[in-house]
Amino acid sequence: MKNNTIITMMKKELARFFGDSRMVMTTILLPGLMIFVLYSFMGTAFKEQLTSDKFEPDCYVLNLPEDWNESLKKQGFRMKHIADSEKEIDAAKKKIQEQEKELLVIFPKDFMQAAGTYDIASGKKAPEVQVYYNSASKDSSSAYRAITEFLDQFEASLSNRFDINADKEGGYDLATKKDITADMFSSMVPFLLLIFLYSGCIAVAPESIAGEKEKGTMAALLITPVKRSHIALGKIAALSLIGVLSGASSAIGTLASLPKLMNSDQPGFDQGVYQVSDYALLAVVIISTALVMVTLISLVSAFARTLKEAQTYVTPIMIIVMLVGITAMFGKDAKTELGYYCIPLYNSVQSMVGIFSFQSSIATILTTIATNLVTTGLGAFILAKMFDSEYVMFHK
Repeated sequence: MKNNTIITMMKKELARFFGDSRMVMTTILLPGLMIFVLYSFMGTAFKEQLTSDKFEPDCYVLNLPEDWNESLKKQGFRMKHIADSEKEIDAAKKKIQEQEKELLVIFPKDFMQAAGTYDIASGKKAPEVQVYYNSASKDSSSAYRAITEFLDQFEASLSNRFDINADKEGGYDLATKKDITADMFSSMVPFLLLIFLYSGCIAVAPESIAGEKEKGTMAALLITPVKRSHIALGKIAALSLIGVLSGASSAIGTLASLPKLMNSDQPGFDQGVYQVSDYALLAVVIISTALVMVTLISLVSAFARTLKEAQTYVTPIMIIVMLVGITAMFGKDAKTELGYYCIPLYNSVQSMVGIFSFQSSIATILTTIATNLVTTGLGAFILAKMFDSEYVMFHK
């Protein structure tokens, strides 16, 4: 008899679950689909970052051996020969520092002859090839790895008869503190901020709406003389404030721990390159983003019948937020076209990338804020209509 009861309860629960197409969709189908899309996107993005058939670094060269011209061209290097003058060398370094070119490779005069006749046992300084690059630029770093690998292979064939960047204090990395810090912050922090913001919003919004529906306190609230639209707007305002505070707390902790997190004890890393205005712009973007997230989660929570159901519905949204956040890690710079800043959430990521890489503009920030406010307003209007619907608020 006991076993029959258990089986009966199990059948009833399974029938309840599989009889609800929304639960089946959000619990079984959507998570797998979203994870597949997320991981596929990440795999493609990583592949594009690590391997590029069209990678053609622009390089300045001085005294390049003629025999190496064709070999380097076959590997995609586009070389511009410069004169042996301080003015041209300094101009080339400036281009690399500004990330307009990738490398400056300086060979000694008559390099092939000097390397071929060099006697290791003599104790004299070996011929040195100097390679200047910018570690804050992904293209420059990739070009640096490629050229040093090429030179290492040739060096091995000559029994180490020349050196590459032998002077450890030579200043071959032309990246400034501003470049290094901006590159690290713009690639990692937007993703973390988006995740922390969403985590803060998701911790309170479902409980405030779906939780109250499940407990019955929402029904008591809705029969009061207060307009239901006012109740909806009041909840969004309160939840947004809580979400922003939660996200701000996490953001402060992240920014404080980022140097350790990213192994950035090197001299080039300096959070002090950002001004108060940069953090002010970031705060405005974060607040407007929190409004969008709270509104979105509130809509889902109002549609759900129970707290558990609301938590199930917001899981796919979490994956979407992660997917959008990951886009900050790929691509060289923030988008400049205003159309990208009309896409909720994605516009926030691009704005953060722009702020941390010193590429933001008033137009892009204003477009982001306007888009987020319009999205919030539209969501609040829909939520007010949902609160007015007896079916949405009281159906079982």
